[in-house]
Order: sequence, then C-alpha cells, then structure tokens
Amino acid sequence: MPNRRILRLSGSDTDSFLQGLVTNDISGLDQGLVYAALLTPQGKYLADFFLKRDGDTVLLDVAEDIADGFVKRLGMYKLRADVSIEDSGLNLQRGTGPAPAGALPDPRHPDMGWRAYTVEAEGDDGTDWDAIRVRHCIPETGIELTPDSYILESGFEGLNGVDFRKGCYVGQEVTARMKHKTELRKGLRSVRVNGTAPVGTEITSGGKPAGTLFTQSNGQGIAYLRFDRANDDMHAAEATVTLDA
Repeated sequence: MPNRRILRLSGSDTDSFLQGLVTNDISGLDQGLVYAALLTPQGKYLADFFLKRDGDTVLLDVAEDIADGFVKRLGMYKLRADVSIEDSGLNLQRGTGPAPAGALPDPRHPDMGWRAYTVEAEGDDGTDWDAIRVRHCIPETGIELTPDSYILESGFEGLNGVDFRKGCYVGQEVTARMKHKTELRKGLRSVRVNGTAPVGTEITSGGKPAGTLFTQSNGQGIAYLRFDRANDDMHAAEATVTLDA
C-alpha cells in the first residue's frame, strides 16, 4: 500500500475553500509546494499535507493512513462550495539527489530534498528519511503528529507550516493565542538516546513523567517533553535520554 494519497481539488472555489481552512497561506502555491495542516476548532491536529498548483487544480499530498477521514472532513466543510475532491491517479516520488523535471523542494527543510507527482509507482531514492527527520526534529504523521498534537508544540513555525498573517482558518484563534500570549511548556525536541526504546515509550525524570520518546536514528531521537522536567538525566525504558545540544 502506498504511504501517500495524492488528491486533486478542482472547481472555482478551490483556493478560497483551502484558504479558509488550512494553517498556511495558499498564495505560496505560486512559488512551489505549500506545507500546511488542518486543525480542529480547538486547535488540535487533524492532518498535515502538501499542496501543489497543477494548472487550474490543486494537488493535495496526504498520508494514506488518514486520507479517508481527511476527505470526509473536507466534505463536511465544503457545503455548497464549487470544489470537487477526487483521487488524482498520481503517486509520490521523492529523493535528496538530483531532482527530476517537475520536482519541487520540500518546504519543511532543504535536507528533506524534493517531491514529484507522476503516474509511476510510489518510490524514492533510498534516502534514510528517519535520520534526516531526527536530525532536524521534523515530525511525521501518525508518529509524532497525533490527535493530541498542537502544531506550535510540533515545530510547524520552523517547518514553514503556519502563517500568522493570513487571516482566519479553523483552529486559528487557539494557535494565535499560543503564539502571542503564552509560553510553550511542552513540545518536540531533539534528544540523544543511549540504547533503544519502542516508539511511544514514556520518558521519566527523577521518577516523574517527563514526556514520550518517538523516532530514533543513529543515537538521536525526537521526544515530546515537558520543559520543566527536561534535563540530562531522563530515561525511556532501558534507554538513557539527554537533551541534544
């Protein structure tokens, strides 16, 4: 089964429909891929995805595991808008080597390479994506990004996944308040891991819950931490966890 589903949105209201829903400004489609998320009205994560202008339509690249629920949610918001949502028949190609014709840079980080959409079977060039994600603390759908996630705690500002000047979208009020009126007390951070532990293992500090350990690669990991308990003496099962410099 493919890891991604590529949808095609078409119709005269497509741009305005997306602009009123997602966390990023879709005017960026004129420059390349746009990374964005759909949130609940309470500001929690529902889905993250990439958008690409394709003629008069927009391609939407979303994780296969959440695609059915995501399409259903878009249908709830569509109402009478002139927007059609269908499978594009395209598949994702990605890599970090020389980019083929039609490929566009991944907007989250230069080290994440390029993405392209073709009729060929989904594939990549063998890049160790987990190693890159861990190195730069880039969350993945269904691993670090879950229905309990807030996008600012998940680093979306640094990943070019949210725009604070675009105006209203679903969950915007909570997200703006977290940005301007509160200091984040929890969030994803890069850590050093001596040993290994399953994804989702609780991290403790001084015997108290301090967070959760997620993706690991080459002695590093991505962890969701309570900052007031994050220190250099944390544990996840049999592994020792320390803050990455």
